Amino acid sequence: MAAMTSSSSSSPVSWDAFAAAEPVFADTVRRRFQLYKHHVLATLRADGSPRVTGLEADFRFGELLLGMMPDSRKALDLRRDPRFAFHANPGPDAEMNDGDVRVSGRAVEVTDPEFLARVIEDADPPQPFHLFRAELTEVVRIGLDGDFLVIESWRPGQALRTVRRK
Repeated sequence: MAAMTSSSSSSPVSWDAFAAAEPVFADTVRRRFQLYKHHVLATLRADGSPRVTGLEADFRFGELLLGMMPDSRKALDLRRDPRFAFHANPGPDAEMNDGDVRVSGRAVEVTDPEFLARVIEDADPPQPFHLFRAELTEVVRIGLDGDFLVIESWRPGQALRTVRRK
């Protein structure tokens, strides 16, 4: 089967690299995730079917970090196939005042003892835990501007793209 990537696609990037490339957009996306505590993570099961589960977003040390209980299904999914999508909690109504935000990419398990110690010291997470660092391949925000649906999307190596639909 042929790979489903375009020749213009770039390698996944860290949150810091995304923020350096598009600081205003990255700040908007980060603030949207920080409005609510719980969000929805999509992973792939061993048979290829999707699994969606709740998860908190943690922006720390220039990374989007995904922490999970030991041997949770989502952690095992990511160890086997690192592809993910992470959708921000849409909030209590359908108004989309803050927009609809999602990021996708690859989750890389963090095993560096020094980095893990920094996270433990800074965040005091329940232990033990799995920690993954998000490497982004796409960031999307959909919002309303009057009668227009505004879709902003970014991919590594490409400029922020904005589409307005009436």
